[in-house]
Amino acid sequence: MLTRARCLMTTTGRLSAVLVDLSGTLHVEDTVIPGAVEALRRLRQCPLKVKFVTNTTKESKQMLVDRLQKLGFDVQPEEVFTSLTAARNLVEELKVRPMLFVQDSALPDFEGIDTTNPNAVVIGLAPDKFNYRPLNDAFRLLLEGAPLIAIHKARYYKKSDGLSLGPGPFVTGLEYATDVTATVVGKPETTFFREAVKTLGCAPEDALMIGDDVRDDVGGAQVAGMAGILVKTGKYRPGDEEKINPPPTTVCDSFSEAVYYICNKILKT
Repeated sequence: MLTRARCLMTTTGRLSAVLVDLSGTLHVEDTVIPGAVEALRRLRQCPLKVKFVTNTTKESKQMLVDRLQKLGFDVQPEEVFTSLTAARNLVEELKVRPMLFVQDSALPDFEGIDTTNPNAVVIGLAPDKFNYRPLNDAFRLLLEGAPLIAIHKARYYKKSDGLSLGPGPFVTGLEYATDVTATVVGKPETTFFREAVKTLGCAPEDALMIGDDVRDDVGGAQVAGMAGILVKTGKYRPGDEEKINPPPTTVCDSFSEAVYYICNKILKT
């Protein structure tokens, strides 16, 4: 059931911006979600501003854009808003030296940040670094009063060979062990979504989010005042739409169907 604000948006055509998740919505690693390239072209023909928002921390923003372009997507670096950027901004604001739990491919987004003698812990998706010794070093730093920054706390994500653990369980483990509460900068944080739409010059109530994660994409966007479309690709599991309240504005089988819904049901172009 749509909320009053979302019903108003769909009947008056006030929608002016669309935020689009990447992994699981447009692609899974190097595999394009069927129809996604063509659907993005169709979306760009609508009178809407588009921003790509992602919690991906496995690679730098430039590497991610290069990957998307090779897959056939028309995506430019300035159109992508990442949790890595949000994390770097917080590190600079706090003036701390982070112990970075990110893959080497993501390190370019932290170029110039001093990481010697760390006094903070920053955790993203770092499968190669999630082992006992570095996590224990982080544990000891946190006990000494270092802040814990979570680039995001996703429970899991979709890979080509199936679902895999995200950074959330490791962040939660450190929180449990140290009684420290992490500062989360990526989706589903309200600040993340509002900063993303701010770059487009519009208000949250005039924007819509499309994603495959019912909590981090759709739920987070709706808390921030946006509408949310859940797509049944990527990490979607049957029944996900019942895990948040209010439920998604609508549920679509794919990004292609979501674009059709926007263009033909909301905008009627």
